[in-house]
Amino acid sequence: MSDEITIRSLASHADYAACVELQRDTWGRDFKDAVPASILLVSQKVGGVAAGAFNGDGRMVGFVFGITGVENESIVHWSDMLAVRPEAQNLGLGRRLKEFQRDAVAKIGGRLIYWTYDPLVARNAHLNFNVFGVRAVKYARDLYGSDTGSILHRGIGTDRLIVAWPVDDGELAQRKHETASARTSAAYENAPVFGDAERARNTQNGRIGQSQHVKLAVPLDITTLQSADPDRAVRWRTSTRPAFEAALASGYRIDGFDIDQNAERGFYLLARLSS
Repeated sequence: MSDEITIRSLASHADYAACVELQRDTWGRDFKDAVPASILLVSQKVGGVAAGAFNGDGRMVGFVFGITGVENESIVHWSDMLAVRPEAQNLGLGRRLKEFQRDAVAKIGGRLIYWTYDPLVARNAHLNFNVFGVRAVKYARDLYGSDTGSILHRGIGTDRLIVAWPVDDGELAQRKHETASARTSAAYENAPVFGDAERARNTQNGRIGQSQHVKLAVPLDITTLQSADPDRAVRWRTSTRPAFEAALASGYRIDGFDIDQNAERGFYLLARLSS
Protein backbone atom coordinates (compact mmCIF):
# COMPACT_ATOMS: atom_id res chain seq x y z
CA MET A 1 0.00 0.00 0.00
CA SER A 2 2.85 2.39 0.75
CA ASP A 3 4.09 2.07 -2.85
CA GLU A 4 0.68 3.25 -4.06
CA ILE A 5 1.05 6.55 -2.21
CA THR A 6 2.64 9.49 -3.99
CA ILE A 7 4.61 12.22 -2.20
CA ARG A 8 4.56 15.58 -3.97
CA SER A 9 4.45 19.32 -3.35
CA LEU A 10 1.05 20.89 -2.83
CA ALA A 11 0.07 22.52 -6.09
CA SER A 12 -3.62 23.45 -6.17
CA HIS A 13 -6.20 25.21 -4.04
CA ALA A 14 -7.76 21.80 -3.42
CA ASP A 15 -4.41 20.54 -2.09
CA TYR A 16 -4.07 23.46 0.31
CA ALA A 17 -7.65 23.09 1.54
CA ALA A 18 -7.11 19.36 2.11
CA CYS A 19 -4.00 20.13 4.14
CA VAL A 20 -5.90 22.54 6.39
CA GLU A 21 -8.59 19.92 6.90
CA LEU A 22 -6.00 17.28 7.82
CA GLN A 23 -4.57 19.65 10.42
CA ARG A 24 -8.04 19.99 11.98
CA ASP A 25 -8.57 16.23 11.93
CA THR A 26 -5.20 15.67 13.61
CA TRP A 27 -5.02 18.38 16.28
CA GLY A 28 -8.76 18.98 16.79
CA ARG A 29 -11.35 21.38 15.47
CA ASP A 30 -10.42 23.97 18.12
CA PHE A 31 -6.68 23.92 17.34
CA LYS A 32 -5.53 27.55 17.32
CA ASP A 33 -2.31 27.20 15.34
CA ALA A 34 -3.52 25.66 12.09
CA VAL A 35 -1.55 26.99 9.12
CA PRO A 36 -3.95 28.56 6.61
CA ALA A 37 -3.98 27.76 2.92
CA SER A 38 -2.55 31.17 2.01
CA ILE A 39 0.59 30.63 4.13
CA LEU A 40 1.06 27.11 2.80
CA LEU A 41 1.04 28.58 -0.70
CA VAL A 42 3.25 31.63 -0.21
CA SER A 43 5.84 29.76 1.87
CA GLN A 44 6.67 27.71 -1.21
CA LYS A 45 7.59 30.90 -3.06
CA VAL A 46 10.54 31.53 -0.69
CA GLY A 47 11.99 28.07 -0.18
CA GLY A 48 9.39 26.62 2.18
CA VAL A 49 8.16 23.04 1.87
CA ALA A 50 4.49 22.11 1.76
CA ALA A 51 4.04 18.56 0.53
CA GLY A 52 1.41 15.87 0.79
CA ALA A 53 1.09 12.10 0.64
CA PHE A 54 -1.74 11.10 -1.70
CA ASN A 55 -3.30 7.66 -2.06
CA GLY A 56 -4.44 6.08 -5.32
CA ASP A 57 -7.76 7.91 -5.13
CA GLY A 58 -6.01 11.26 -4.79
CA ARG A 59 -6.94 11.68 -1.11
CA MET A 60 -4.36 13.36 1.10
CA VAL A 61 -3.35 10.94 3.85
CA GLY A 62 -0.37 12.88 5.19
CA PHE A 63 1.54 16.14 4.87
CA VAL A 64 4.68 17.97 5.94
CA PHE A 65 5.14 21.73 6.17
CA GLY A 66 8.16 23.89 6.98
CA ILE A 67 9.66 27.33 6.42
CA THR A 68 13.15 28.32 5.32
CA GLY A 69 15.34 31.06 6.78
CA VAL A 70 18.89 32.13 7.55
CA GLU A 71 20.90 31.40 10.70
CA ASN A 72 24.48 32.62 11.10
CA GLU A 73 24.66 33.30 7.34
CA SER A 74 23.60 29.72 6.50
CA ILE A 75 20.33 28.50 5.02
CA VAL A 76 18.29 26.49 7.53
CA HIS A 77 14.79 25.07 7.55
CA TRP A 78 12.19 24.73 10.31
CA SER A 79 9.88 21.75 9.88
CA ASP A 80 6.72 23.03 11.55
CA MET A 81 4.15 20.27 11.02
CA LEU A 82 3.85 16.64 10.00
CA ALA A 83 0.76 14.44 10.21
CA VAL A 84 -0.40 11.10 8.82
CA ARG A 85 -3.98 9.87 8.96
CA PRO A 86 -4.55 6.87 11.28
CA GLU A 87 -5.41 4.48 8.44
CA ALA A 88 -2.11 5.29 6.70
CA GLN A 89 0.15 5.08 9.75
CA ASN A 90 2.84 2.41 10.15
CA LEU A 91 3.53 2.51 6.42
CA GLY A 92 6.65 4.65 6.67
CA LEU A 93 4.92 7.75 5.34
CA GLY A 94 6.28 10.03 8.05
CA ARG A 95 9.78 9.02 7.06
CA ARG A 96 9.06 9.44 3.35
CA LEU A 97 7.62 12.91 3.94
CA LYS A 98 10.68 13.93 5.96
CA GLU A 99 13.05 12.60 3.31
CA PHE A 100 11.13 14.54 0.64
CA GLN A 101 11.57 17.63 2.79
CA ARG A 102 15.29 16.97 3.29
CA ASP A 103 15.82 16.57 -0.45
CA ALA A 104 14.01 19.85 -1.10
CA VAL A 105 16.11 21.69 1.49
CA ALA A 106 19.32 20.21 0.08
CA LYS A 107 18.47 21.59 -3.37
CA ILE A 108 18.46 25.16 -2.05
CA GLY A 109 21.68 24.73 -0.10
CA GLY A 110 20.22 24.23 3.38
CA ARG A 111 22.47 22.69 6.06
CA LEU A 112 20.10 21.88 8.92
CA ILE A 113 16.43 21.12 9.47
CA TYR A 114 15.02 22.01 12.87
CA TRP A 115 11.82 20.78 14.42
CA THR A 116 10.28 20.14 17.81
CA TYR A 117 8.52 17.24 19.49
CA ASP A 118 7.22 16.39 22.94
CA PRO A 119 10.03 14.52 24.73
CA LEU A 120 7.45 12.47 26.65
CA VAL A 121 6.30 10.74 23.45
CA ALA A 122 8.51 7.65 23.34
CA ARG A 123 7.62 6.57 19.81
CA ASN A 124 8.64 9.98 18.46
CA ALA A 125 11.87 9.97 20.47
CA HIS A 126 12.75 6.62 18.90
CA LEU A 127 11.89 7.88 15.43
CA ASN A 128 13.78 11.13 15.78
CA PHE A 129 17.01 9.87 17.35
CA ASN A 130 17.28 6.28 16.16
CA VAL A 131 15.74 6.52 12.70
CA PHE A 132 16.32 10.10 11.54
CA GLY A 133 19.50 10.78 13.51
CA VAL A 134 18.72 14.18 15.01
CA ARG A 135 20.71 16.05 17.64
CA ALA A 136 19.04 17.75 20.61
CA VAL A 137 19.53 21.52 20.65
CA LYS A 138 17.41 22.81 23.52
CA TYR A 139 14.65 21.93 25.97
CA ALA A 140 11.93 24.59 25.82
CA ARG A 141 9.17 24.97 28.39
CA ASP A 142 5.68 25.48 26.95
CA LEU A 143 7.14 26.52 23.61
CA TYR A 144 3.72 26.94 22.00
CA GLY A 145 1.94 28.16 25.16
CA SER A 146 -0.03 26.20 27.71
CA ASP A 147 -3.29 26.18 25.74
CA THR A 148 -3.23 25.56 22.00
CA GLY A 149 -6.80 24.31 21.85
CA SER A 150 -5.58 20.86 20.77
CA ILE A 151 -6.70 17.72 22.59
CA LEU A 152 -3.21 16.31 22.00
CA HIS A 153 -1.76 18.85 24.43
CA ARG A 154 -4.35 18.39 27.18
CA GLY A 155 -3.05 18.76 30.70
CA ILE A 156 0.68 18.64 30.03
CA GLY A 157 1.33 21.81 28.05
CA THR A 158 3.76 22.09 25.17
CA ASP A 159 7.25 21.48 26.55
CA ARG A 160 9.39 20.54 23.57
CA LEU A 161 12.82 19.34 22.57
CA ILE A 162 14.21 21.39 19.70
CA VAL A 163 16.24 19.08 17.48
CA ALA A 164 18.43 19.52 14.40
CA TRP A 165 18.67 17.10 11.48
CA PRO A 166 21.78 17.26 9.26
CA VAL A 167 21.14 17.67 5.56
CA ASP A 168 24.66 16.57 4.54
CA ASP A 169 24.75 12.81 3.83
CA GLY A 170 28.14 12.28 5.48
CA GLU A 171 27.19 14.12 8.65
CA LEU A 172 23.89 12.27 8.83
CA ALA A 173 25.59 8.87 8.43
CA GLN A 174 27.98 9.71 11.26
CA ARG A 175 25.13 10.74 13.52
CA LYS A 176 23.20 7.52 12.85
CA HIS A 177 26.33 5.54 13.71
CA GLU A 178 26.52 7.40 17.03
CA THR A 179 22.92 6.68 17.98
CA ALA A 180 23.24 2.99 17.04
CA SER A 181 26.43 2.67 19.09
CA ALA A 182 24.77 4.23 22.14
CA ARG A 183 21.97 1.65 22.14
CA THR A 184 24.48 -1.21 22.35
CA SER A 185 26.98 0.47 24.67
CA ALA A 186 27.71 -1.29 27.97
CA ALA A 187 28.18 2.14 29.53
CA TYR A 188 24.41 2.50 29.83
CA GLU A 189 23.64 -0.91 31.37
CA ASN A 190 23.95 0.31 34.96
CA ALA A 191 23.75 4.04 34.37
CA PRO A 192 21.67 5.99 36.92
CA VAL A 193 18.10 6.77 35.88
CA PHE A 194 16.60 10.24 36.21
CA GLY A 195 13.17 11.72 35.72
CA ASP A 196 11.09 8.62 36.56
CA ALA A 197 7.84 9.86 38.05
CA GLU A 198 6.83 6.56 39.63
CA ARG A 199 9.80 4.46 40.69
CA ALA A 200 12.25 4.63 43.55
CA ARG A 201 15.17 4.30 41.14
CA ASN A 202 14.70 7.95 40.33
CA THR A 203 18.09 9.34 41.37
CA GLN A 204 17.97 13.01 40.48
CA ASN A 205 18.02 15.51 43.40
CA GLY A 206 20.74 17.63 41.83
CA ARG A 207 23.29 14.82 41.35
CA ILE A 208 22.85 14.45 37.62
CA GLY A 209 26.37 15.68 36.87
CA GLN A 210 28.19 12.98 38.83
CA SER A 211 28.10 10.21 36.20
CA GLN A 212 29.59 10.14 32.71
CA HIS A 213 26.53 8.32 31.38
CA VAL A 214 22.93 8.64 32.56
CA LYS A 215 19.47 7.58 31.41
CA LEU A 216 16.37 9.75 31.49
CA ALA A 217 13.08 7.85 31.74
CA VAL A 218 9.78 8.63 30.00
CA PRO A 219 6.56 6.58 29.93
CA LEU A 220 6.03 4.15 27.09
CA ASP A 221 2.67 5.69 26.14
CA ILE A 222 2.01 9.20 27.41
CA THR A 223 -1.02 9.58 25.11
CA THR A 224 -2.89 6.79 26.89
CA LEU A 225 -1.98 8.28 30.26
CA GLN A 226 -3.33 11.67 29.22
CA SER A 227 -6.78 10.19 28.66
CA ALA A 228 -6.81 7.40 31.28
CA ASP A 229 -4.93 9.03 34.16
CA PRO A 230 -4.26 12.76 33.61
CA ASP A 231 -2.67 13.20 37.03
CA ARG A 232 0.00 10.60 36.21
CA ALA A 233 0.66 12.33 32.90
CA VAL A 234 1.20 15.63 34.70
CA ARG A 235 3.57 13.97 37.19
CA TRP A 236 5.68 12.73 34.30
CA ARG A 237 5.98 16.25 32.93
CA THR A 238 6.93 17.73 36.29
CA SER A 239 9.53 15.01 36.94
CA THR A 240 11.19 14.98 33.52
CA ARG A 241 11.26 18.74 32.92
CA PRO A 242 13.90 19.53 35.59
CA ALA A 243 15.85 16.39 34.68
CA PHE A 244 16.16 17.44 31.03
CA GLU A 245 17.05 20.99 31.95
CA ALA A 246 19.65 19.94 34.53
CA ALA A 247 21.25 17.42 32.17
CA LEU A 248 21.59 19.80 29.25
CA ALA A 249 22.81 22.60 31.52
CA SER A 250 25.44 20.21 32.96
CA GLY A 251 26.94 19.48 29.55
CA TYR A 252 25.24 16.23 28.61
CA ARG A 253 24.22 15.36 25.05
CA ILE A 254 21.52 12.91 24.02
CA ASP A 255 23.21 10.10 22.11
CA GLY A 256 20.20 7.91 21.47
CA PHE A 257 16.99 6.41 22.78
CA ASP A 258 16.15 2.93 24.03
CA ILE A 259 12.78 1.28 24.67
CA ASP A 260 12.23 -1.30 27.41
CA GLN A 261 8.85 -2.94 26.84
CA ASN A 262 9.05 -4.93 30.09
CA ALA A 263 9.69 -1.82 32.17
CA GLU A 264 7.09 0.15 30.17
CA ARG A 265 9.65 2.88 29.79
CA GLY A 266 11.65 4.67 27.16
CA PHE A 267 15.13 5.86 28.11
CA TYR A 268 17.08 8.77 26.67
CA LEU A 269 20.79 7.87 26.65
CA LEU A 270 22.93 10.82 27.69
CA ALA A 271 26.70 11.21 27.84
CA ARG A 272 28.55 14.13 29.38
CA LEU A 273 30.69 16.05 26.92
CA SER A 274 34.40 16.23 27.65
CA SER A 275 35.49 19.57 29.06
